[in-house]
Parts: sequence; structure tokens; C-alpha cells
Amino acid sequence: MERSDFQVFYAISTRWMDNDVYGHVNNVTYYSYFDSAINRYLIEEGGLDIHSATVVGFVVSSNCQFRKPVAYPDAIEAGLRVAKTGNSSVTYELGIFKAGENEAAALGQVVHVFVDQETNSPTAIPDQIRAALIRIEAK
Repeated sequence: MERSDFQVFYAISTRWMDNDVYGHVNNVTYYSYFDSAINRYLIEEGGLDIHSATVVGFVVSSNCQFRKPVAYPDAIEAGLRVAKTGNSSVTYELGIFKAGENEAAALGQVVHVFVDQETNSPTAIPDQIRAALIRIEAK
């Protein structure tokens, strides 16, 4: 996947603490980047109110393919798109890019299942969030 495969991008500042002993961003940190990009989109575009929402997305699956290292103080961007929207679940695809590069340094996939916060039972994706997800669904 390349930069042109993604519809939405968010700048991310790498931090000194993101680097591991090998001098590059540690693998677990990429999942934090993914989570930040997804939730920013849900808040800004889908109207998710993280403080009072009765329906929220739980991560039920995630993976990352590392293609080349990123290190502090690299400027990076997270590309986001939706691969599939179901009744209560959504599959996101993400790319981590060094600023100005077309080839992804890492590619990820995250699956959310939307649940009722009171019962933790799967429930339909709220309409406003669904509309936002469909806008960035891969064609």
C-alpha cells in the first residue's frame, strides 16, 4: 500500500521515549499511533463523545507489518481508511509514513466491535459514526 491508498492523514510527533534500545520506534508504539488516528477520526468526523457515549468501539483484533524503521525525531503521518463496515464492526487499515514518503514504513489493521457500554454487548454502529466510516471506505 502507498500513500494514495489512504483518504485521511494525521501528523504524529515521534517522541524520544518511543525509541527502543535498537534506536528505532518500538513495535508496540505503532499500535498507539493506530489507536490515536482511529479515535481522532471517530471524534472529529463521527461525533464520538468519549466522555458520555453509550456506544463505543472495542478493539478485538489488530496487527502490524513492519517494512522499514522509523525513529525519533522523524516526522510521521498515519494514513487511515476503512476496509469493511458491518452492522456492529468495522475493519480499519492504516499506514505509517515518514513525512513526504509514498511507501509505508508500517501497515496495520484494526477491528472494532461497537458495544453498548452498559452491557458490553455488540450493538449497531451509531448512524453518525457509520456515515463517517463509509466516507473513507476503500473502493
